[in-house]
Amino acid sequence: MLQFRRVVVVVASMLAFSVPAFAGKLAIVVDDFGYRPQTENQVIAMPAAVTVAVLPNAPHAKEMATKAHNAGHEVLIHLPMAPLSKQPLEKDTLRPDMSSAEIERIISDAVSKVPYATGLNNHMGSAMTSSLFGMQKVMQVLGHYDLYFLDSMTIGNSQAMRAASGTGVKVIKRKVFLDDTQNESDIRYQFNRAVDLARRSGSAIAIGHPHPTTVRVLQQMLYNLPADITLVRAGSLLNEPQTDSSTPGQALPHNQPPRNPFRGVKLCKAPHKPEPVYASRFFTVVKDSISESTLMKYVMNEWQGWGKKPP
Repeated sequence: MLQFRRVVVVVASMLAFSVPAFAGKLAIVVDDFGYRPQTENQVIAMPAAVTVAVLPNAPHAKEMATKAHNAGHEVLIHLPMAPLSKQPLEKDTLRPDMSSAEIERIISDAVSKVPYATGLNNHMGSAMTSSLFGMQKVMQVLGHYDLYFLDSMTIGNSQAMRAASGTGVKVIKRKVFLDDTQNESDIRYQFNRAVDLARRSGSAIAIGHPHPTTVRVLQQMLYNLPADITLVRAGSLLNEPQTDSSTPGQALPHNQPPRNPFRGVKLCKAPHKPEPVYASRFFTVVKDSISESTLMKYVMNEWQGWGKKPP
């Protein structure tokens, strides 16, 4: 009987310690596919959960989309959209002043050039994605093709989620850009930021590009993810909670460049140095939690009655 009681106590302690373990979901999207087959083939050789986004007018668009799909990767259309900065626009770049028919033509052409696409994300696009009217026209077309929209968040006041309301088109948002610089330590730092966001928020999407330095970092870090982080396709996050923080009519003027999304935010310093937490305090909290748990109280009540004959 004594041995049996010891076993029960050990099991009860393990149950009291155990808590539901939820892995953070991390999605990696590699943009600008279709121009560098040699480097892009290295991305395709990575775990199949890595998502690739293909520029529809790139010379190797259909070839690389097909290869990626055959290797098990999710494929997105990486569609050029008008930026706020004044620069030459690529062919078939979406602009807010375009008619619905013209936007329909461009997206239809992109779908034919990027086979197996399940969604679409914007290439540049701070002027387009900050236009509610322009993005409403985009969402109406995407609804016809059953495509979701991954907002690259090249501008903080993107209207994508607001525009998708009522259309049935699902929108997910990029959290981290991996390679604003081509310094490997910077890319590694951004990757770890994405991991930390996935751990704290439940999920995170990081976007990078098929540069040799980015590929090297991904080759190193994707195979050494922490145990509590799961690599997933971008499309598997469509039902994750999303927050729309946009304000309609607040697009930046054309002479003001958008905020650099790679710089992140400054950390606020605490006014006072936090007090240290010693191991003794940790074990005291754990002991109190176990002793006050419902399971432990039940075991102790049952234990007190063991060996006693019923009256």
